[in-house]
Amino acid sequence: MMDDPTLLRYSRQIMLPEVDIGGQQRLIDSHALIIGAGGLGSPAALYLAAAGVGHITLVDADSVELSNLQRQIAHQQTSLGQNKAASAKASMQALNPQCRVSAVADHADGKQLERLAATADVVLDCTDRFSSRYAINAATQKAKVPLVSGAAIRFSGQLAVFDPRVPDAPCYACLYPPDGQGDEALNCAESGVMAPLVGIIGCFQAVEAFKLLSGAGKAHQGLSHFDALSGHWRHFNLPRDPACPVCAP
Repeated sequence: MMDDPTLLRYSRQIMLPEVDIGGQQRLIDSHALIIGAGGLGSPAALYLAAAGVGHITLVDADSVELSNLQRQIAHQQTSLGQNKAASAKASMQALNPQCRVSAVADHADGKQLERLAATADVVLDCTDRFSSRYAINAATQKAKVPLVSGAAIRFSGQLAVFDPRVPDAPCYACLYPPDGQGDEALNCAESGVMAPLVGIIGCFQAVEAFKLLSGAGKAHQGLSHFDALSGHWRHFNLPRDPACPVCAP
């Protein structure tokens, strides 16, 4: 049962008929796992904490550097040198002390990643390496937990939701087959990225996680691509690959 301050805090969401008291309570009772507390993870984590997700686990082994502050809004000048998960946790709890945040200062992979995914109601992939994305995809497929995947580089961003609970739904490996992909792929440190772009995609990830957790609306399907230079969105259908090594039956 929500007390009066809690009802007031979330009143603008509760008045939405698609959310109502029941949807807000589902958010409060839910657990989101966010892998990466950088450009994408920062807005996603802050908005999900503000929206009332009851438990958020944030995973990142890196430390805050000066070049991060151009876009990674969960961190401050005073955060320099701190672990990113711990720094973002402080920002999230300053925004909403009702949100329980678990900071994991580690490169979660393998069995640890599988254990973390199995405890979550939704997983947000906010990383920038193919090796991490493949590992997260495999863990969420095994745990049967929906995955909200985002990426941003230069002036381009994309988002997809992969929900293994949906029959015939694709997975990340259907979009990017593992063969030939490696961590030599583009990254912000080498290619640059527009600061607000990661905010757009990270917030889009938060929107999709919000819907999955609250039960409001319908989860995103297919792949959405955003060109910040033109302001154009493009949407692509994304069927399951019948030969996918991860999700094919």
